[in-house]
Amino acid sequence: MAHSHSQHDAHHVNYMAIFWWLLALTILEIAAGYPAAGASYPQLLKGFLLVIMALVKAALVAMYFMHLRFEKVALGYIAMIPLVLCVFVVLMTMPDF
Repeated sequence: MAHSHSQHDAHHVNYMAIFWWLLALTILEIAAGYPAAGASYPQLLKGFLLVIMALVKAALVAMYFMHLRFEKVALGYIAMIPLVLCVFVVLMTMPDF
């Protein structure tokens, strides 16, 4: 049975575009973490920005390079559970620090 081109094209991903987004985010992370950059905005904001950029990069890698974007929703939930558990553990242990 032959597959139609439209079905194959639906899963076509521009990996170079994803690479350039990942590179740009990495450069922004390095710039945000640079010691001189810390003087211009609070450490809490710096940490928040770094975490958000890291989560965006992780989502891009999971969706496109791990092909989760084209999988069933249940597989996405399975991939997200460890992240949710990790955040929960960190938040619950923060008062101890």
